[in-house]
Amino acid sequence: MAKPRIMFDTDARHPLIYMYEPPMQKEEYESAVDEITGTPVEGLTFSLGDTQSLLHDSKVGGMWGEGINRWPHIIWKRARQNADALIADGNDPLKIICDRAREKGILIYPSIFVQQGGRERFIESWIDEKQGNEFSKTGGAGFKARMKDLHIGSVGDMDPDDPATNCYDFKHAEIRNERSALIQETLNNYEIDGLELHLSYTPYYFHPNNIESGRKIMTSWISDIYERVKTSNKDRELIVRIPTNINSCISIGLDPVEWIRSGIVDAIVAEPLNTIDPMADFRPLVQASKGSECRIIAGLPAGVVSDRQGTASIEVIRAAACNYWAQGIDGIYLTGWYGSWPYTPRFYAKLREVAHPDIMAPKDKYYVLPTTGGRVKPMANETLQLPLNLDVDVPASVTLEISDDLPLWNSKGRVHEVLLRIRLSHNTEIDKVEFKLNGTKLPEKSLRKINELYRMTGPRMGGGAGSGYWNIFRLEKEYWPVKGKNTIEFTLLKRDPHVLPSPTVHFVELETRYLMGKNFHRSFVDSDLGPYDGPEG
Repeated sequence: MAKPRIMFDTDARHPLIYMYEPPMQKEEYESAVDEITGTPVEGLTFSLGDTQSLLHDSKVGGMWGEGINRWPHIIWKRARQNADALIADGNDPLKIICDRAREKGILIYPSIFVQQGGRERFIESWIDEKQGNEFSKTGGAGFKARMKDLHIGSVGDMDPDDPATNCYDFKHAEIRNERSALIQETLNNYEIDGLELHLSYTPYYFHPNNIESGRKIMTSWISDIYERVKTSNKDRELIVRIPTNINSCISIGLDPVEWIRSGIVDAIVAEPLNTIDPMADFRPLVQASKGSECRIIAGLPAGVVSDRQGTASIEVIRAAACNYWAQGIDGIYLTGWYGSWPYTPRFYAKLREVAHPDIMAPKDKYYVLPTTGGRVKPMANETLQLPLNLDVDVPASVTLEISDDLPLWNSKGRVHEVLLRIRLSHNTEIDKVEFKLNGTKLPEKSLRKINELYRMTGPRMGGGAGSGYWNIFRLEKEYWPVKGKNTIEFTLLKRDPHVLPSPTVHFVELETRYLMGKNFHRSFVDSDLGPYDGPEG
């Protein structure tokens, strides 16, 4: 069987069963496959949810919202309506996807949330006798009620606000067996090319005191799933989606290096963050896979933390993708791109290039360091470089890695300009900051400052950025960054004595801009108007 190099993660709900008016038509459901047909995507993972929130015709798991008769959440009601209508018409939703993928030549991998977490707690809050809602005895909330003693925090020694507290503890065989049953049913009943265990969603599996023993339990369970997959069809694959950082995995009871060594996973999807991170480091996993049959596939999200972008532009995608390919990965996995639905030509332009680092090499790129804040929260044992606090006369720095070979493309007359953008928060016009790139002070003559101290209205503040200034350097050739790792240093030389908040470096961005050819224009006479596209004559 062919091994997919570009994979696309799609959610059965948000761009699909939520969107269409009941009763949903088979052709509408097939759109999940149709919309990525004809692109470089070779493999599609299709989310089933967890074992008790299914939207297909399962006999062993619980259906979405089972036991709920009156729905406080209208869209969740629609999802169940659409699933019920399709099944009643003899159109099992999962079979629709599998059949359509096979018809269009796309490999299909159902994806299972191994741990769901807080969503079930929300459903439990819907139980209200006055509303006429009842627990099911076989699944849904009824299952949840029976299983409460199997939560990680059931012994009562954990903080109720700890996200692990209400997750299932995988030391219990009942939890593992319940998931194995759904997996076996999926292997038996559907024409699939493999399946994915989504382990990075709500990634808490064992009590903090039992992590070491938990790793052995999880390895044994994954080995069992691998055997089930191969017994069903030797050509089928088991894919696991995990955090990128090996230490983070170890800290939550996952041991990907042992899985690779034991040969019990065919591919690992390494997910850095829920936002794009061009600095993500896949090298430890790539090194661990050397000499094995396991492929390392880099997760590439579509979201970005910025005060100007919420969805990554093609330039941001190029920067991250090129950095990832340079690390020796085996493929790219497009995570959460379904958030851009309905898809536009800009979406397909990103898809067209992402598999080809050589094509992207002499094209505009936009490197954005991720910033902690909002929904961006690093995993255990991980920290992000930003935001970075500044103290007077104390140098601070970040590392920025790029894949651009600027001297090469400059020799061909292709480099247009290189811009370094640094957003300082909580600073005033009185502050004085010195900026260095790879040890060389950047000259003030190349600096343009933009006052963002106060705005009545404006774009999203991305990552909690406060008031301050953008510092934008148009870099001359002698100050260009190098291919690989670069150090950007900041020294606060003078601080406004009449303000209290500490200044921070909140955003760091590097933009490389290219020409289509030597002495080519950037747009219509280098203006922002673009080429003339009106009627001829």
